[in-house]
This record gives sequence, C-alpha cells and structure tokens, in this order.
Amino acid sequence: MRLGTTVPNFKCDSTKGPIQFYDWQGDSWVVLFSHPADFTPVCTTELGRIAVHAPEFAKRNTKCLAHSVDQLKSHVDWVNDIKSYCLDIPGEFPYPIIADPTRELAVQFGMLDEDQRKDPEIGKTIRALFIISPDHKVRLSMFYPMTMGRNVDEILRCIDSLQLTDRLKVVATPANWTPGTKVMIIPSVTDAEAEKLFPKGFDKVTMPSGVNYVRTTENY
Repeated sequence: MRLGTTVPNFKCDSTKGPIQFYDWQGDSWVVLFSHPADFTPVCTTELGRIAVHAPEFAKRNTKCLAHSVDQLKSHVDWVNDIKSYCLDIPGEFPYPIIADPTRELAVQFGMLDEDQRKDPEIGKTIRALFIISPDHKVRLSMFYPMTMGRNVDEILRCIDSLQLTDRLKVVATPANWTPGTKVMIIPSVTDAEAEKLFPKGFDKVTMPSGVNYVRTTENY
C-alpha cells in the first residue's frame, strides 16, 4: 500500500456490522489502523484515545476504522474493556473494528507477510496506519513498533495538512506545522504567481546559496 495506491473495495465483518468499504467510506476521509491483537495494553490505550477524539475526526469529515486478525466476538469483548478503561469515551463506542481472522486483508494491506498468514502464533499484524482520501487513495502511511503507541494529535495534524494542501494546491506544511501557522509556497510557483495567489503577502528567506526557494505565508 504505497502512497497513491487505490484501496480495494473490500468486504468484511466488523463490530458495527458488515462493511463494503467504498459504500461505508462515502465521501469521507478514513483513518484505517491495525493492532497486533485484542486484549493488549498499548492497543487498548490507542483505541480508547482515538474513541475519545471521535468528535475531532468528525469535524474533519474523517471516519476511523480499526483492524485486527482476531475474531468478531473477541473484538466485542475487548470494546467493553476499552470503555471500562477509558471512562471519558462519550456514549457508544464510535467506530468499527474489522474482524480479519483469515488475515487476507492484512496481507493485502502489507500489514503481514504471506508466509505468516496461516500461523496464528506469529501471524499478528504490525501496528500500521493509513490515511485514505475520499477518492480511495492512500495519502499517508505510518508504521509503529510493538512497543510504541500512536500519537492521536499527530494523526489529526496530518489530516489537517493533507486537507489544507489539497484545498490550496500550491503550499506545503513545514516541520512541526499546526493549523494557523505559516505554510510554505511550493517551488514550482513563481514569485509573480505567488503575489496573485497571496495578495496579503508572503515572506522570502535569503539563503547563503543565493537560491530563493524558501517562501512562507500565514495569509491562507
């Protein structure tokens, strides 16, 4: 699942009923993320924090979809544990968890090696995350080790960046960017074009090389 790959229109069972991916996605963005197994401590915190932040994902027209190779009954029991542990989850658990006991979807998404697919002892999915745009394209992927939980604020920041740069087309977001701070004008835009696109102004940074390729603006 390299960047730009079209996600297949897969079918699966989930804790919120059967899913046909394209129909379920609709015109929304999607965060699809896997965890190695149910009833694991780090994953419990991850799914809980993502559930707590469900209103923030909804503000960004983004749906969340978790994945595991465990059985559906196991997922249902685990959701009850997550809700018990994360008491600040508002109301019903907000997003589905895919059941993928055959591991076919895990292999398709590159979250598991084919030769491990039929081995329940070692056939656990990696901690992968994909941000998928409404046209079903993979726009960002993250892979975390077993020992590290994800940063939900970073996931939201990435969605903000992707949606902003899709909307404006001619900017990129620098390191540590957060909404409302300066963006960078991409090099293919000339200064004359930038003046028309950003009539309130932009800054040019002088570099020792003499190449004026760093231009920033907060007027977007």
